[in-house]
Amino acid sequence: MTSLPPAISRRAADIQPFHVMDILARARALEAAGRSIIHMEIGEPDAPTPEPIIQAGIAALRAGHTHYTPALGLPALREAIAGFYTSRYGVHIDPERVAVTTGSSGALLLAMGVLLNPDEEVLLADPGYPCNRHFVRFIEGRAVNIPVTARTRFQLTAAHVEQHWGERTRAALVASPANPTGTLLTLDELRALHAAVSKRDGTLIVDEIYHGLTYGCQAVTAAAVSDEVFVINSFSKYFGMTGWRLGWMIIPQTFVAGLERLAQNIFLAAPTPAQHAALAAFQPETLAILEARRAEFEQRRDYLLPALRQLGFDLPLTPEGAFYLYAGCGQFTQNSQQFAAEILEQAGVAITPGLDFGSFESNTHVRFAYTTSLPNLEQGVARLARFLRASA
Repeated sequence: MTSLPPAISRRAADIQPFHVMDILARARALEAAGRSIIHMEIGEPDAPTPEPIIQAGIAALRAGHTHYTPALGLPALREAIAGFYTSRYGVHIDPERVAVTTGSSGALLLAMGVLLNPDEEVLLADPGYPCNRHFVRFIEGRAVNIPVTARTRFQLTAAHVEQHWGERTRAALVASPANPTGTLLTLDELRALHAAVSKRDGTLIVDEIYHGLTYGCQAVTAAAVSDEVFVINSFSKYFGMTGWRLGWMIIPQTFVAGLERLAQNIFLAAPTPAQHAALAAFQPETLAILEARRAEFEQRRDYLLPALRQLGFDLPLTPEGAFYLYAGCGQFTQNSQQFAAEILEQAGVAITPGLDFGSFESNTHVRFAYTTSLPNLEQGVARLARFLRASA
């Protein structure tokens, strides 16, 4: 008698794969077979973690800092994060409202867990970071994906909140700078969003994980709008600590105790050596390194944006932050997933299809990440040009 394999949960079945990881795996396989691949698919800074952070991590390991920390993080790191908001934004944050998390993913999961009951809704922009809707589903909530266009700079607005808020809506989640579009929300827009959400007894969650990576402007933090906003950030992007798995969240005071209980039970605590290493992230010598890298990202954007436009991609806006360009490819294809696969196989350039970021016009959009060197970007554009000429 044979037994049937166990069925996976509906939750696991509903959560879609992160397609960019499949593209990355195929790109790595092609490289292993001897192909040259230009990587413009993955949202990870190409530079290593700054040396002062590495040395602080090594020192922490040698000092034996390998035991658990409090669930919401090292007190010294919570204080350093609060101090960073004062020095960079002029905003006072009580360190007791700072939670250090296992990446910003851990912060998003905890925020959903402390806010949502089953079947309650969160409003999200489409296109947007794919895992956000999956965090909502994991908590048995419902993601309401709202189509956004260049008219609102691919951002949710107060008008969207007014139009789509329902009886079971609990929160709205926005990102500034946004993935995949790189656009920012102004202070007035954040205030309007918060007013629209709080008027309906809801909660605004703002993903700020690309703060620091802005070009020609300074991002404003939602922490300046209200103490009742959840503000999420990360050591991964600007600080170059992707593999250290460390993020943080500014929490409204009324949610601190409940969120701490969730953190104790789900993660126990963020990685201890990473927390000690992150104490060096706000030092002047580290910030000088990071600012030099930010300037390099700006140079890459300023090259790639007009180059893609010249090739025929539709880029109606100049993104002010992050390291992505979300490009319309409808003049070349109505199937961005197949288009991305063909570009990888035939041109040796890895990009991400719009499918990863939602359903609205996803078949006619692709994302380019300028997380590789300027010479690599130039070579990638040359390969794309040859591919498009051959396909015409």
